[in-house]
Amino acid sequence: MPRVLNFYMDDSGTRAPNRRPLPFDSHRHEFFALGGVLINEEDEGSARTAYEEFRHRWSIDYPLHSVEIRHSSHAFSWLKRGDVECEKFMRDLSRFLTTIDVVGLACVVDRPGYDARYRERYGRRQWHLCQTAFSVVVERAAKYARDSGRKLRVMPERSSRDDERRIRGYFECLREKGAPFDNQSSSQYAPLRADEFCDTLYELRFKAKSSPMAQVADLYLWPLAIAGYDEGNRAYGLLKNAGRLIESRLPEPQFATRGTKYSCFELVHQHMRGS
Repeated sequence: MPRVLNFYMDDSGTRAPNRRPLPFDSHRHEFFALGGVLINEEDEGSARTAYEEFRHRWSIDYPLHSVEIRHSSHAFSWLKRGDVECEKFMRDLSRFLTTIDVVGLACVVDRPGYDARYRERYGRRQWHLCQTAFSVVVERAAKYARDSGRKLRVMPERSSRDDERRIRGYFECLREKGAPFDNQSSSQYAPLRADEFCDTLYELRFKAKSSPMAQVADLYLWPLAIAGYDEGNRAYGLLKNAGRLIESRLPEPQFATRGTKYSCFELVHQHMRGS
């Protein structure tokens, strides 16, 4: 059996392109993000044990959903911001997420920036944002797997039948043809060839929301996405300081070609510069 790296993936935001022009609003974070955590197959047992121990400590028998935890809603409505109990829970959750042996990786697409870049050129023929994000983030995960002599198993969270059909198509396209980007414009990212994808991409397997590692992917994705707008956010800082981002495993010159990708963020960067 091959040595396998598992890539648990979640998504956040709307994957379809905008029907109408979407103006940039500095007070809103409009994005589509796809990504999560990489973990060696043999390390999953200890990560799952840590997950169960955390849930046992807090008498939780339901999934750890990021949005519910952040907003103290639904199953996590008992979390009251500012309370001692809430602070204890968040510290323990952070400890769990930063001590399991995973690596965070994502592709985040700013929707107004994507709209501004491609609407005039392609109009209604713009790609679904998940096609861009999936191709980018799976290629970067594949490069990481190849560095350690492993195959890559891609494990997105289950979604609608149409979205799963699209993702299967993207996966097979990578194996058969390579990344679907213009060769000239993408050459700076040192793209893998089709035969390298075929050699590395081992399996596509969808996972339910009940999967412990799918929940970890969900909890990692939000801070990775928000870092494109606010790198100083506390959750991202905790992951960064704990060495749980893929950038901690790469030399700095490779961040742009192998790290988390923030795509179409020109309008965000212009605002940050005050222009």
